[in-house]
Amino acid sequence: MRVAFVFLSALSVASAFVSNVGRSATAGYYRTSQLRMTAEEREIKDVKVGVIGCGRIGLVHLEAITKAPGVTPVIVSNPTVSKAEKAAQQYNVKKFTSDAMDVITDPEVDAVWICSPSQYHADQIKACAANGKDVFCEKPIATDLAETVEAINACNEAGVKLMIGLQRRFDSNFMRVRESVVKGEVGDPIIIKLCSRDPAPPPYEYVKGGGGIFADMAVHDLDMTRFLAGKDPIDILAVGSTHIDMSIENLPGSEKYDTASCIVRYPGGVQAMVDVCRQSSYGYDQRAEVLGTMGMIQTDNVYPNTAKIYKSHFTGNADMPYDFFLSRYNEAYVTETIAFCESLVNDTPVPCTGEDGLVALVMALAADKSAEEGRWVSFREIIEQVFCVSPTECSLLAQSEAFPEGFKPVNAAGDLLLPDVDSVKKGGLGAMAKKLLSFAG
Repeated sequence: MRVAFVFLSALSVASAFVSNVGRSATAGYYRTSQLRMTAEEREIKDVKVGVIGCGRIGLVHLEAITKAPGVTPVIVSNPTVSKAEKAAQQYNVKKFTSDAMDVITDPEVDAVWICSPSQYHADQIKACAANGKDVFCEKPIATDLAETVEAINACNEAGVKLMIGLQRRFDSNFMRVRESVVKGEVGDPIIIKLCSRDPAPPPYEYVKGGGGIFADMAVHDLDMTRFLAGKDPIDILAVGSTHIDMSIENLPGSEKYDTASCIVRYPGGVQAMVDVCRQSSYGYDQRAEVLGTMGMIQTDNVYPNTAKIYKSHFTGNADMPYDFFLSRYNEAYVTETIAFCESLVNDTPVPCTGEDGLVALVMALAADKSAEEGRWVSFREIIEQVFCVSPTECSLLAQSEAFPEGFKPVNAAGDLLLPDVDSVKKGGLGAMAKKLLSFAG
């Protein structure tokens, strides 16, 4: 079954989509923006990019952009304009502004990095799509499921690239575990384990209104189980409790938890187990393990150095693991930034798609529901709540609400989305027409 999008004609809309992004069915090539260019053009023109947000994450991405071949930052923005000015001076960017829309509408800009606070992401993604800009966005796309679908479809409808920042996928430790699974080094996966324990709990103000421990913390680990399993999950059982910061115990939902555990079931009986805690007295504890039919692979924590100390009462690492996320994952942030730059310059598929971001949010929402109701929750339950009258006009159905006329729940997150720009290029007009027909019928 498919969600019921209302279209005058699926084929005519498909044709319009292809026209919007510049696809020529007869010529067989893709013309969208200054990013799609011939090899000769690439030699004389770099991809020009803008960065929204000059906080800690924005500066990490900006520094990586300046080191990536074929990509040049031309404008940065920050509501506190002095931060934008300082970043522009530090990284030799010629323009700065306090208004994100100046970046999005700049005619010189081909692609935009969105590193602003989460509540602005969806609207800024939609604005980028409307202006024909490719997009890199830090997670989450949105905290609301319907708005997440709308933002992704806005990019897919406009024919622009969208990459989501789930940086752990680009960490060398986790990448090596994934490589082992793909190559079959440990056989078929049986059990996947992940732990994520922060050095210290965040302030009360961060936790309140932050969406809860599954959405603002465990989402990375839930996504990593899918990344390592290589399949979409089936259902989840989650529990939470409060041990560290008792000031949050009266907050609503999973915001009151500082500790949580999840079991995720995957096809073939594969089980994934996740535990998260907002405090670890010994620094960041971020480990992964996969047990397979032919062996096991696991990662250790990352330390500032490899020095070990040997004494009569202690033998071990001379220093503690990293205690700040930018230190622990700095290389991963740089690697993901360069990966998107390479996708822009070479016009190759992005390695972390809008659908990946959508599924991660679905998993977090299902975990939240499971902890609240004390039962296994199917991910299909979460996805079925989305009702769209068009790809970019979606809402969530309350459990007590009568189904609108023509509503057909979907089974998988991907069924809510139009094909992305890279899929359309691969499948052509037929891929878009087929998808729209399946939506309509």
